[in-house]
Amino acid sequence: SREELEGVLAHELTHIRNRDTLTQAVAGTIAGAITFIGRILTFGALYGPVTRDSRQGPNPFGLLFLIILAPLSATLIQLAISRTREFAADSGAVEITNNPIGLANALQKLEKMSREIPMHGNPAMSPLLIVNPFSTKGLQSLFRTHPSTEERIQRLLTLAQQQQGAPVMAYLSGI
Repeated sequence: SREELEGVLAHELTHIRNRDTLTQAVAGTIAGAITFIGRILTFGALYGPVTRDSRQGPNPFGLLFLIILAPLSATLIQLAISRTREFAADSGAVEITNNPIGLANALQKLEKMSREIPMHGNPAMSPLLIVNPFSTKGLQSLFRTHPSTEERIQRLLTLAQQQQGAPVMAYLSGI
């Protein structure tokens, strides 16, 4: 509908206004730098340190941190930033349109469509989508670029309730 389209366009315009692409580029660069530095330090730990008793050998826990945990932590932080930017764009869309129900309905329709017509593709493309059609159960939810659609709709309903001072569940189509 027109209201849903306005909500989605306002959401995307808010990403532009908030310079979210720049924010994500900086977060991605920092995550990449942490990963790169971790790999450099891993090679240094493998070939450089000497222990007190003159035996050469790396600390296995330090290597585990440098090889796995540092890049993983950097990625999780980057994705968490992405999810918060989505919430901010939803709020910005409400500021622009003054209609949280329009965006909530659009998100609901997009989520329903992504379930009916599943996307079989590269999950690396998920940042380009307004909803994440790929499986995100359990620990996989940590690797989401977008918060769950249900959580986004709930926040939009809370905003609508604050605006109108009355329950808004009846306004949503199909919930």
